[in-house]
Amino acid sequence: MSGLPLGRRAREFEATALVHLDALYRRALRLTRNRAQAEDLVQEALARALRSFDRFTAGTNCRAWLFKIMRNAFLNRVRAEREAPYDDEFLDEHRRDAEAGFPSSTATPEEEFLQTVVHGDVERALRDLPERFREVVILADLEGFTYREIAEALDCPIGTVMSRLSRGRRLLRRALESFARERGYTRE
Repeated sequence: MSGLPLGRRAREFEATALVHLDALYRRALRLTRNRAQAEDLVQEALARALRSFDRFTAGTNCRAWLFKIMRNAFLNRVRAEREAPYDDEFLDEHRRDAEAGFPSSTATPEEEFLQTVVHGDVERALRDLPERFREVVILADLEGFTYREIAEALDCPIGTVMSRLSRGRRLLRRALESFARERGYTRE
């Protein structure tokens, strides 16, 4: 595909990859919990995908390929942020507020809505799952990925996906049962 003229290559990319834009954005929003950062992450992932589209094998799972690219871009950002020292007092205060769950003063109505809805018991239980389980549960149960698609996106064997999904769901169920008991929704 690398020998294709740029216009044709862009049209094929649009027809193959951009149909997954909404799913990419939803996943990016879950990863970043911030609309602007999610948009930037999707843009970065699509730019990387377009640059390497000649290596994409037509007929294979484009959605999983795109999610893998986006996940790697996100992990690279997280690593870079961990390594970069915070010099600005404002950034430290903003980070502490975000970690404490305080909404940003520049939050959009969509972000405020997500803050309200997303901070429910289900989201808290999901957020408290270890990353390796949370990632698989989100891809399977919220994004509708198949085991094979998850395995491709996370670059791990299908058996690992099945195991993590089973354990993640079990941990999520226990957490939700605990929340239900705490709030008096169920007895013992």
